[in-house]
Amino acid sequence: MLNNPRSHGLWEKTAPPAPQTTALNESLSTDVVIVGGGYTGLSAALHLAEAGTDVVLLEAHEVGFGGAGRNVGLINAGMWVMPDDFPRELGPIYGERLLELLGNGPYLVRDLIDRHDIDCELERSGTLHCAVGADGLKELEQRAAQWQRRGAPLAVLDAAETERRVGTSAYAGSLLDMRAGTLQPLAYARGLAKAAIAAGARLHTDSAVVAYGERDGRRVVRTAQGEVKADWIIVASEAYSTGPWEVIRQEQVYLPYFNLATVPLSDAQLRAILPGREGCWDTREVLSSFRMDKAGRLVFGSVGALRGTGAGIHKAWARRSLRRLFPQIADIPFECEWYGMIGMTDNALPRLHKFAPGVLGFCGYNGRGISPGTTFGRILSEHILGRIAEVDLPLPFTDPRLPPLRAAKEAYYELGAQIAHFAGERF
Repeated sequence: MLNNPRSHGLWEKTAPPAPQTTALNESLSTDVVIVGGGYTGLSAALHLAEAGTDVVLLEAHEVGFGGAGRNVGLINAGMWVMPDDFPRELGPIYGERLLELLGNGPYLVRDLIDRHDIDCELERSGTLHCAVGADGLKELEQRAAQWQRRGAPLAVLDAAETERRVGTSAYAGSLLDMRAGTLQPLAYARGLAKAAIAAGARLHTDSAVVAYGERDGRRVVRTAQGEVKADWIIVASEAYSTGPWEVIRQEQVYLPYFNLATVPLSDAQLRAILPGREGCWDTREVLSSFRMDKAGRLVFGSVGALRGTGAGIHKAWARRSLRRLFPQIADIPFECEWYGMIGMTDNALPRLHKFAPGVLGFCGYNGRGISPGTTFGRILSEHILGRIAEVDLPLPFTDPRLPPLRAAKEAYYELGAQIAHFAGERF
């Protein structure tokens, strides 16, 4: 996108075309205006339009331009934090409510894909969180126990079963989550957009919101060439926010993440590496992730940005890491490379904001955007429709909270990933 092959990489290359949209160049009136064309905004637009609500969505660039079109494509349940940390951080009511909602999030994603026949390479075979050493396995056993007490279908697999499923003996075990799976993330975003348009939503791309105000008791957002008056505004621009709600970007610390995709593997290689097509990531602090796409390309990623000195360092590390994990594809060419930014909150949990009366937004997906973004888009639509009262929302409304030393932390993460990968996998 925007003539940058490192922004969306494989996903832009293989996704079905985006629906036809135009920039906003007129004045419109609607019930709800949504700012942002990622999973949250698109899910909200779809659910509102299906309920008969008039809705306009404004996207600054293209559908799926932000994290929705750049991520690994893992449909995860929950967040990075341990399940028991939800009630400790949010209190027992909101903590357990949010945990249950996010635990069931992948089922909503699957349902939308099935109902709207979205062509996005959905794999329902689960994910494997892979344990690095005894400490990693202990962490997974704790996570499994906490989820299992809540009835979730998770199982800890031993090293032998993990090796059979993954194709490497590098891990001490793994945590299998059958709620989860993988998909083509940009294709999913474009599919949601197509479904929302079919339901009656009006989508405008290349329409960045530059100003917000009120007129005659209604909310008004302005773009370079048009404006929209509405009763409600959903702010769904997340970590790529600019303009009137740039505070969303400012309350999150950027964590860069890159992916490399190989050329398609041979049939023999596909029988040996991830034959069940689970999505995987490991327990290292500077983690690695890997999964297959529909054509049999191995998508391999980790923390870091493919720019400056990082481009060479991260790609060289990825080659060494593949050689250790999967020596049979040690020299396979990489076909695509791309990276994006994950927005991290200080407690690694999402937030719900009321920026003004009738102006609402979730943010802070912390690298778990597919399922939570889809879910929160539905929740906001249900609240606007009067089906969920404020007291029953999964999070309380809070004011944006800016992290200290944000710029320094972001520089540290990018440089730290380079240092870790420069030294990593050399012995």
